[in-house]
Amino acid sequence: MARIKQLLEGGQLVRVFAAGQLLSPKLIEIVGEHGGFDALWLDAEHAGIGMKDIELATLAAKVYGMDPFVRLPATDYASIMRPLEAGAGGLMISMVSSPAEVERAVRWAKFWPRGERGLNGGNRDGRFGLTPLPEYVAAVNASTFLGVQIETAGALAAAAEIAAIPDVDLLFVGPSDLSQVLGVPGDFENPRCFEAIESIARACASAGKPWGVFSRGPEYAIRMRDLGCRFFVLAADIHMMHAGIRAAKERYAPFFPPR
Repeated sequence: MARIKQLLEGGQLVRVFAAGQLLSPKLIEIVGEHGGFDALWLDAEHAGIGMKDIELATLAAKVYGMDPFVRLPATDYASIMRPLEAGAGGLMISMVSSPAEVERAVRWAKFWPRGERGLNGGNRDGRFGLTPLPEYVAAVNASTFLGVQIETAGALAAAAEIAAIPDVDLLFVGPSDLSQVLGVPGDFENPRCFEAIESIARACASAGKPWGVFSRGPEYAIRMRDLGCRFFVLAADIHMMHAGIRAAKERYAPFFPPR
């Protein structure tokens, strides 16, 4: 997971492709062939993907230099540990409500001395037992990327405390759930939403941490960049499918008369 962390530490932009509903290794390969994306978001919260899906997607992503990470709620220890052992280099923790929940998730994801993740180097992240355990522990602790979504009332109120937690690499704005918790569901450019995002940006600046967003469009992304955002989900599988279908129908408009 060095690429995401290196880019963020260097103040550079991270461009992310999100996949879930239409996830397949070939989809990831096609994205990789086009190039330009630094990371792959695997949605295990809203899409029914399993460990096999994660294993195959991470293999495909790494061929093209994309860092794969999994978005999921930290419901239990296994939900955190297993994607990492399957090959995901990081996690995006969703639906947290307190700093205590975030700290627990970090401890589940990290080995001693930071955490209490179970030690088993016999999986993909340990080269199936070939990496000596002391080397494995140090390398994984250093490279594992951990983002936290700020999308609940509790997380929004505690954003500064969450940003200050050691080994939280990034705070992430989920515009949909954030708009919902602010009482304006789907109104992403409502002043309440921008005020909340600005407060998250300030919390990250104070803690020296980067932040990210799921972009709602080019103008939105530029506005977020101007606020200091460095981590952008710029494309997603279902959005690209819709865009491709619309483009095909526009190209062959005489064959698709208005209904």
